[in-house]
Amino acid sequence: MCALCGVLGGSDHWTDAIARPGVFSRNPEAADRRRERSRRVQCANKLLTFYGLRLRDWQGSAFLLTSATGKTEIVDHLAHLWIKAERLTGRKCDPLDPALIARLEASGD
Repeated sequence: MCALCGVLGGSDHWTDAIARPGVFSRNPEAADRRRERSRRVQCANKLLTFYGLRLRDWQGSAFLLTSATGKTEIVDHLAHLWIKAERLTGRKCDPLDPALIARLEASGD
């Protein structure tokens, strides 16, 4: 299946705030959900810069993960982020890496 078909046919992930009758969301307004998604991207980027990667929102339906050399992966939802990061970098990417945590603590993040 091509990447576009996967995105168009993708289902909601439990980590995404959605507005659907009968589904709880602390952000019922579209603008609030968009801001929450943006904050998640900002938080992820604080970690990903350690690996030379950058995450961007893609039309509110997926994410684009880009390496310093311009390689790009489509990330359907944040649960797939680290798998795609490892594919782009060719090495293990661990959000609990002691060196990463030390860097975040030193920067105040």
